[in-house]
Amino acid sequence: MKVMVLSGANLGRLGRREPAVYGSRGYDDLVAACQEQAGELGLEVDCRQTDDEATMLRWLHEAADTASAVVLNPGAWSHYSYALRDAAAQVEGLLVEVHLSQTHAREPFRHHSVISAVAVGTITGLGFDSYLLALRVIASRLSRDLGDRSGADA
Repeated sequence: MKVMVLSGANLGRLGRREPAVYGSRGYDDLVAACQEQAGELGLEVDCRQTDDEATMLRWLHEAADTASAVVLNPGAWSHYSYALRDAAAQVEGLLVEVHLSQTHAREPFRHHSVISAVAVGTITGLGFDSYLLALRVIASRLSRDLGDRSGADA
């Protein structure tokens, strides 16, 4: 199963951007960790990062059109982008929202996400593990759904 791992604004600067908040490892390290985790889970990941909201919208439309599962870190867009929320709502596959930092322990404007209401779940504050746990959730749900379908066919 293909999973799109989509990271938004400023996440390409991991390792250089506020290391006390986001850690010292870079975006390439995140991609490698996601690929390793996906391999262990039998998933195929397509990791992408953009600072352009329109590009992120297109990627979510692509996920909707291909029924792909999505791990989405919208970054700052999670707090105000209704366009991104509406695109995420179109994803029929599983969509898990993730954040590296604990958003509720930060500035008040980060305490609300417009994406959370259309995600199957949100994982925050666990650094790279937020992404890795999201992949585990998706693998578990997909495995369970496949098992349910094969049992229905018996």
